[in-house]
Amino acid sequence: MRIPLLGLVWGLHLAGRAATAPTDQRPLILPPAESGHPHDNKKDPPNKLHGRFLHITDFHPDPFYRAYTSTEAELACHRGRGPAGKFGAETTDCDSPLSLVNATFHWIEKHLKDSIDFIVWTGDSARHDNDEEVPRTEKQVVELNKMMVDKYFEIFGKENYDDDPTNDFSIPIIPNFGNNDVLPHNIFNPGPNRWTRKYLNIWRRLIPEEQRHVFERGGYFFVEAIPDKLAIFSLNTLYFFDSNTAVDGCAKRSEPGYEQLDWLRIQLQLIRARGMKAILTGHVPPARTYSKMSWDETCWHKYTLWLRQYRDVIVGSLYGHMNIDHFMLQDAHQIDDGIMNGEVEARGMTTLDDDFSIQSSAEYLVDLRNTWRKLPDSGDVELNTADNENGDGDLQASRRRKKPKKTKEEKFFSRIGGEWGERYSLTFVGGSVVPNYFPSLRVYEYNISGIEELGSPAQITTDGTATPHSQAPLHLEEEEISEETTAYRKSKHSKKSQRKSKKPRKPRFTTPLPPSKSSSPGPAYSPQTLSWLGYTQYFANLTTINNDFNSKSQSDHPGSVNDSSSNDEKQELEAEKWHSGKHRGKRPHPKDLHRRFKYEVEYDTRTDEAWNMTSLTVRNYIQLAATMGRYKPRKKHGWWLSGKGVELESREVEKGVRKKKKEKKKAVRELWFTFLTRAYIGSKDEGELRAEFGRH
Repeated sequence: MRIPLLGLVWGLHLAGRAATAPTDQRPLILPPAESGHPHDNKKDPPNKLHGRFLHITDFHPDPFYRAYTSTEAELACHRGRGPAGKFGAETTDCDSPLSLVNATFHWIEKHLKDSIDFIVWTGDSARHDNDEEVPRTEKQVVELNKMMVDKYFEIFGKENYDDDPTNDFSIPIIPNFGNNDVLPHNIFNPGPNRWTRKYLNIWRRLIPEEQRHVFERGGYFFVEAIPDKLAIFSLNTLYFFDSNTAVDGCAKRSEPGYEQLDWLRIQLQLIRARGMKAILTGHVPPARTYSKMSWDETCWHKYTLWLRQYRDVIVGSLYGHMNIDHFMLQDAHQIDDGIMNGEVEARGMTTLDDDFSIQSSAEYLVDLRNTWRKLPDSGDVELNTADNENGDGDLQASRRRKKPKKTKEEKFFSRIGGEWGERYSLTFVGGSVVPNYFPSLRVYEYNISGIEELGSPAQITTDGTATPHSQAPLHLEEEEISEETTAYRKSKHSKKSQRKSKKPRKPRFTTPLPPSKSSSPGPAYSPQTLSWLGYTQYFANLTTINNDFNSKSQSDHPGSVNDSSSNDEKQELEAEKWHSGKHRGKRPHPKDLHRRFKYEVEYDTRTDEAWNMTSLTVRNYIQLAATMGRYKPRKKHGWWLSGKGVELESREVEKGVRKKKKEKKKAVRELWFTFLTRAYIGSKDEGELRAEFGRH
């Protein structure tokens, strides 16, 4: 049963600015167009923005995959006889057959080619090193990544192109380094190194000419996907990754992680000065719970500070690696000066598995929910009051208005960083193509109101930085720490430090400047031009498509586990590092009876009964996360009273009415299990989830 969650109803505040200059990768130059549904593949005239883009990640193509081989660890879908399907072995640790890669690109060509503006491709485009008899080689990694670029070119390449390799694609495609795109996996030395040089050649058609020297040094760059409007940053998260033993965090100036964040700070400041917005992309996400993290702590704290200070510029953040569809919130109150400076070591934190196994994902999701329990509760606050329809002037006036006593709304808003929730930043993590669960991809829709035809090319400075015609160079190294920069530091550790010294500790790095006090909330917080309106999640049900099993499959060997296995046997299998999948031990049909391959809609955030969001703003996700974090929701929890919840005789929850309390608890529980179902891309049924995650 799916329990509806009423999305917050926000009136769109549409804002646009005049533009001047394109640079980079020959992006589309486009007048405004009405946004349609992502899976409508209606061909528009050339040079039109569609207001949609694709995020796709973690292909892990494996040329050694063979259909109907064993999914056992020592065979890895390469040998033996077993349930590995034609298009992949869902719910296993096997990699993607080339048939799945080809079918995915064929589907993109048929359904998305003429209706998206750019592609965010967040890494891991080579196979895992999961078979001792077929070890990975450097040549394999390089050739598989070249193959992937060629696949994109088959669909989005220009038929008639000039001698400029950066002019070969009809839309920008922004790649990322994955932790399996190098050898050994996870290990990425300070650049320039052999991998930055190799990928400079592999991605030569995707990296703007003026960004090539930056990429060769550090493996990161940016592209102006919409000239003078939107820049997309490809971050090298391997320099932040705690499993990369070749580097040591982001506190020391000598570390490449420090250098990358400093580069990002300067570029975001220039983007702000030009009136542009930015999307941050990477492979390994900044996952962090009370007990586990994926990034080095010094990098996480500095990056979260960057998100906070550039909240007026950053539209959103997109990552891959973890294979599960979910989101995470970064809390600025957790930023710690001592950790950022490398003076204080984070305690009690362990590193998430470098390849994030199927088993470790369950532990992580439970930890994630526990962090959401601490989110501020909206109570009975009417959250849509913050959607001011009269423009920014009234909003600024409301911020200056003083009242003798704080209302409930003011108290709640003060806890989330103002009426827009600016204490928090939002990160989306996409599901993977590799079928650890079901293959998936995602199409975002964004607001293109006010974006008109753009003007002449931008000037390029000698150091490769794009600047507008009239923009004077910025002397960013002379920035001072502002009052707002230090005001967010409210973690328990920081409070203890402040008791010893009244003056905040000065960071050992240049601190980013915050937004101007007169600036409006950024597109991640307030609906406006370039804000993300929603996304459609697609998946390929390989169990149905492969069509390999009768309803009563027989075991190939007595030690296999099928649906009649005991709980002890299932738990023993779950504890294995290698996951052999839900078809382990089953005998496939003697003939290939596969059905037509297709991706289908799993859910759409705008029309879905559970999410039902009018936009992907941070505060919508604060509300969603806080709701799922309530094991025992409070009696006046706002979302429950807001409209379309479970039908009750009264919207007011009265004391002592046990039935209604049970219904509220059930609603929260069902919402949580909806989230879990989607995290695993629909590959786990309700019984599996409840057995794994319990009743709550």
